[in-house]
Amino acid sequence: MRQQVAGVKQAQAASRRSWLAAPQSKEARDRERLGWLLVLPTVLGVILVALYPVARTFFLSFTNARLRRNDTPNFVGLDNFIDLFSDRGFLNAIQNTLTFTVFSVFFEMLLGLIVALVINSNFKGRGLMRTAMLIPWAIPTVVSARMWQWMYNDVFGVINDLLVNRMGLLDQKIAWLASPTLALPAIIAVDVWKTTPFVALLLLAGLQVISSDVYEAATVDGANRWQQFWSITLPLLRPAIVVTLIFRTMDAFRVFDVIFTMRGTSPDTVSLAVLARQTLFDLRRTGEGSAMAVVIFLILAIFVIIYTRLVRVEEA
Repeated sequence: MRQQVAGVKQAQAASRRSWLAAPQSKEARDRERLGWLLVLPTVLGVILVALYPVARTFFLSFTNARLRRNDTPNFVGLDNFIDLFSDRGFLNAIQNTLTFTVFSVFFEMLLGLIVALVINSNFKGRGLMRTAMLIPWAIPTVVSARMWQWMYNDVFGVINDLLVNRMGLLDQKIAWLASPTLALPAIIAVDVWKTTPFVALLLLAGLQVISSDVYEAATVDGANRWQQFWSITLPLLRPAIVVTLIFRTMDAFRVFDVIFTMRGTSPDTVSLAVLARQTLFDLRRTGEGSAMAVVIFLILAIFVIIYTRLVRVEEA
């Protein structure tokens, strides 16, 4: 069975190599050149809209700029970064953000994989289930965050009513979002509920690329479902898992809307993005806020490097 999986990977790699090594005709080169010319305006737009703000943010992070009229920023070197990493509030925001990222991404990947495996199988009503599972993801984040904020309410919230009055699992109602220890887990649960369908959709796309012939051959060889999952599904799904991990880690680490909507700038749940927004616009410290944005960018780059290094996608 493993030889069959290796054969599939080798065939895919050989196909890519043959396509790359194939000589191109003049007509093909002309089409490629035309493609680049058509894409060029978009590339220039991305440079103008994305790269310039990033470069400007890096520049401001080394200054003492303030958000006020006729302000001339002065170069201060690494002072902003030194001040940040000596600030307990900033370190607390890093801890909250890492906690949110690790737990939300873990549960979203686990539940998303389970959902993807279920809706990838053949059963009656599969199309309806695929459509229904996307509803949490389709709801705007601010709307879902406000909805869950009401559900968590300790007076009229449906969560407390279910756990206390209906099921009897709790003796008294809990103010979930007012508790320093329960607020962040409650917000993580909201993010998992909303984003798991997105993860399942990405993993489902990866599952549907896997040929059914491999599973049929494994069944003939006597492999059960569990052996097929570990020896076929997971190895061939690895590229989709890596891409999904990168997407979700980037989104989770720069989380803003769900936390700001449900808890504002409370120190118990404040994230780096929320703290950066508060520093930039409420306190009008452009230099320090830009330094926070640079820290977010660098940490995300580290995450991406770790994923691509440790979870290697086999080319052959």
